[in-house]
Amino acid sequence: MSTQLKKKILKLLEEDTEFRYLVAGYLGYSEILKNIEKIWIEIKALREEQEKLWENTSKLWEEVRSLREGQERLWENTSKLWEGQNKLWEEVRDIKITLDRVAITIDRITISIEEEALSYIRYRLRNELGLEVSLDRLFVDTKEINIYGVVGEFCIIGETAVRLGVGLIEELIEKVKMIKSKRPNLLRPKLIKVIYTDYATPDALEYAKQNNIWVLKWSGDLTPRVIEELE
Repeated sequence: MSTQLKKKILKLLEEDTEFRYLVAGYLGYSEILKNIEKIWIEIKALREEQEKLWENTSKLWEEVRSLREGQERLWENTSKLWEGQNKLWEEVRDIKITLDRVAITIDRITISIEEEALSYIRYRLRNELGLEVSLDRLFVDTKEINIYGVVGEFCIIGETAVRLGVGLIEELIEKVKMIKSKRPNLLRPKLIKVIYTDYATPDALEYAKQNNIWVLKWSGDLTPRVIEELE
């Protein structure tokens, strides 16, 4: 703007009241427009911030929802785990009941075989050797002997088994050795070693013969009866 034009404008402002008001009004409107523009800029910035806030809020709700779903899955898995554990305890309980029944059955069978063995061996000894002997269990140093009895010069030591294998024959031999070593007073000059069984393997019978063990069952002898002379 030239110096001359500036002077002219200043003169008009000084001398022309209407012009002065017109300029003043214009200047005020311009400030208003500037302020409105600033306000719109601030509103735009605020709106952008609000949109960011909504985006963050939406993400937060997504995370909350995922956390809730994860928690629900955790409770479902925990519930399934408890159900599985309860089923396992039920199975363990059923197995225990079954084992208890098996043990009772085995005890009954064992008792039945022992009673049968004692009765039948007494009968055979009385009728064939004229020995009236009382047979019963015997414990020596926590070791159990199923069949034991003495009468006169005779001592009877034996075992009972549903199924006879070589292992039980070796066990009887060791028990006789133990009695000779620790409780010789339980022996007599004549010894009959006997095993009563329902079934015996061929190897067991051969081993029994080699060791002078009388093996029998209710239907008869499986090996010969031998009377050993003890020193």
